[in-house]
Amino acid sequence: QVQLVESGGGLVQAGGFLRLSCAASGRTFSTCDMGWFRQAPGKEREFVAAISWSGGSTYYGDSVKGRYIISRDNAKNTVYLQMNSLKPEDTAVYYCAGTANLSGRYRPRLRADEYVYWGQGTQVTVSS
Repeated sequence: QVQLVESGGGLVQAGGFLRLSCAASGRTFSTCDMGWFRQAPGKEREFVAAISWSGGSTYYGDSVKGRYIISRDNAKNTVYLQMNSLKPEDTAVYYCAGTANLSGRYRPRLRADEYVYWGQGTQVTVSS
């Protein structure tokens, strides 16, 4: 079992930046593929970024590609989301998600239903 707690959200002006953190409890974090999703009011949950258990592979949603960077530190049981050049349309609740990788082989997990563990979310608001 892995518990996830996000932090780092807040209010920022357009063009600014934020770094989200997701702290995980449990000994199996280093074997979990991780992802970030976001959900704006009235919209479906949207894939943002994913990272393999080793950190060696990353994927991004088209709307954030080139602006966001996902990374992880397995020694600290933490995954990060660096968000740069923020836009008002990035406003949403951001969720950290994880799922155990039992095979060791990574395939991009881009759907919410591919993740078992979820954090409670952190609000990001970008003002124009």
